Amino acid sequence: MEKLKTQAEWITRAQEVLPAGGFGNFDPGIIIARGQGSRVWDEDGNEYIDYLIGSGPMLLGHGHPEVMEAVLEQLPKGMTFFANNSKGIELAEAIVEAVPCCEQVRFVASGGEADMYAIRLARAYTGRNKILKFEGGYHGMSAEAQMSLSPTTQVNFPQAVPDSAGIPDSVADQMLIAPYNDLAAVATLLTEQTDVAAIIVEPLQRIIPAEPGYLQGLRDMCDKHQILLIFDEIVTGFRLAYGGAQERYGVTPDICTLGKVIGGGFPLAALGASVEIMQHFDKARVGGGKWLMQLGTLSGNPIAAAAGLKTMEVLRRDGAYDRLRATGRALQKMQTEALGKAGIAHQICGDETLFDVLFTKRQCRDYRSARHDDPKLNALYNVVLRQNGIFKSEGKLYPSLATTEVDLVQTQAAAEKAVNAICGLRAPTRR
Repeated sequence: MEKLKTQAEWITRAQEVLPAGGFGNFDPGIIIARGQGSRVWDEDGNEYIDYLIGSGPMLLGHGHPEVMEAVLEQLPKGMTFFANNSKGIELAEAIVEAVPCCEQVRFVASGGEADMYAIRLARAYTGRNKILKFEGGYHGMSAEAQMSLSPTTQVNFPQAVPDSAGIPDSVADQMLIAPYNDLAAVATLLTEQTDVAAIIVEPLQRIIPAEPGYLQGLRDMCDKHQILLIFDEIVTGFRLAYGGAQERYGVTPDICTLGKVIGGGFPLAALGASVEIMQHFDKARVGGGKWLMQLGTLSGNPIAAAAGLKTMEVLRRDGAYDRLRATGRALQKMQTEALGKAGIAHQICGDETLFDVLFTKRQCRDYRSARHDDPKLNALYNVVLRQNGIFKSEGKLYPSLATTEVDLVQTQAAAEKAVNAICGLRAPTRR
């Protein structure tokens, strides 16, 4: 079949076979043809600096030569086996060595799958049913995770609001919702509720940082009430630090989930915990009544494991995280200086390794406060960035180790043009 030559033709073709013309992940109006290093190109040949990086996994950039070499070495040996393989075992060993809460891990194929099993594992271990999550927290696509992910109406806590059709009403009865960064609200809920199995939390909720003492406060309350603390480190794992948020913040959960970086750009995720908790995956040890069934066709496949192992090796090298954070600081500084000079109210919300601009004067501490005062400003800002060769989502910017000084110069120029566009939008119209 002859390759279509224009992006418009690909978009038309996608609309015929894909609901809403896309994969459900990102703007279907752009079709990416290839990526290399810090850059991607669309089907019309337009070049962009990539700050989406596959929604996080390409921390080393696209086509990193050492990762490619590892994958190409594994390919002729086999792509997947539905059986144990040495690469998967090596990767499990590397994760256990790096991540404080992990004595054992179980592989799955996606972060959402890992979060689903983490919730189920907490219920199996505690014998309790309810899960406490935070409004706006993203934990994949399971029925539990789709509770109060992005509610458009405000309801009283701890009521859960489904964000998707097709979820039984009974699921909401098993979910408790609290505001992020509010220990008092969590303490009240745990005093009132007796059937809580676990708290699941993003240590960096989307781009909202945990306030000092917040994560340790959750740890202390979980210990007090004998419930489990789950860190969803699909995003933060091996990004905030080599040992993830657990290393960065010095707080160890009972269970954590990992994804994105550990697969080196291939489908792979994991959940990990102590041997005592993880034994529920071992039927011979816990018996049929407490056994948690889990299997997956591509879980622990050697291609993804090889890519993940090499990615983690590169991240262990001296200076890797210092360089990543320096890049993030430079990106934050150039944007806040341009916006501040123009008198545009804004906050840089997030960590140096993952953040974005919010057009607001408010402190961004939870789902209800971390929003734009005028969403049109954010939309215009991101449109102009895209027009000037910057590829990112409307709500996140991911620095990578592939980002160069040339990229930073181009990004600064694009940011200044985006700020000028906002100034033009806000300027009074002469009559």
